[in-house]
Amino acid sequence: MHWQHIPPAFVQPVQFCLFNIAWTWIASLLTGNVSQVDRIWTFLPAVYTAYYAVYPLLDWADPAIKQQGVSERTVLMLILQVIWMIRLTYNTWRRGLFNLKDEDYRWEITRKKVPAWAFQIFNFSFIAVTQNILLFILGLPAHNALIRGPQKLGASDVLLTVLALATLALEFTSDNQQWSYQNFKHKGVINPNEWPGAQIQWTEDDKQRGFVTRGLWAYSRHPNCACEQTFWYIMTFFPILGATHLPRHSAVAAATTPLWSLLPAISLSALFISSTIFTESISSPKYPEYAAYQSRVGMFWPFSTFFKRLHLTMTGEKERLDRMVWGPVKGKRTQ
Repeated sequence: MHWQHIPPAFVQPVQFCLFNIAWTWIASLLTGNVSQVDRIWTFLPAVYTAYYAVYPLLDWADPAIKQQGVSERTVLMLILQVIWMIRLTYNTWRRGLFNLKDEDYRWEITRKKVPAWAFQIFNFSFIAVTQNILLFILGLPAHNALIRGPQKLGASDVLLTVLALATLALEFTSDNQQWSYQNFKHKGVINPNEWPGAQIQWTEDDKQRGFVTRGLWAYSRHPNCACEQTFWYIMTFFPILGATHLPRHSAVAAATTPLWSLLPAISLSALFISSTIFTESISSPKYPEYAAYQSRVGMFWPFSTFFKRLHLTMTGEKERLDRMVWGPVKGKRTQ
């Protein structure tokens, strides 16, 4: 590869991305476990952003960027992403997903649905390559903030920081509500020491239903995924709203367009939509009331739930679906 054709700030991140593609794919072949990328997902975007934050201090930095110094906006984005990383790492750890023997159940189901050779193509092309490229481009907002020059932080940065912290708080709450419910579902005991926002008095009907429908999950079928997408759109808008001009010295500046800046968040949304559709195709046959939940509550956004409620009220279906989603469960089922 001719590294001289790559903008200087991208050289090491691209090499690091290629390294991650190689080792996660090889490790999946050696272990038979394809969840290698899942275990580094929790911190890799922050690693890329950290590189761009310190890039002006490196000996091999673009001279013009080196002269302008560290970007306050990029550092602020790094701090927010470190908070994001801590939340996700904590949730991944308590679910036991750092166990080297653990594998995402969706990969196992996919493995059973397709021929072995087709799964290996999927393993390389999507799990190893596509996901690692996505983690790489999640660092692009920080890069864009860097190349736009050393503007001081402004009102847009304050607003976006508040929105990012609020989004992370909601995401943490949705994680904790799911964790609290799953513990009650499998152990039958409510933990009085749950995090604030997750101290819900689950009932036997909640347990028998098999999936969580209360708390934030009453307004979104996947509030954690909604918050995750929102957080990365917020990251995208830091350089877009904060920049007063585009730098002329950067080789990347000419290619920096609004669409380019939105690429990471749009790509992440595409991944979440496709993976959520697949996940729900597993949940729907398993839980009799899940179809009613899909009809009553939006996949991600609460405004979708509002319009569903309005439509169901007009068609006279709302009360029936409400009973199925939040009312008593008819009969007892073993989960």
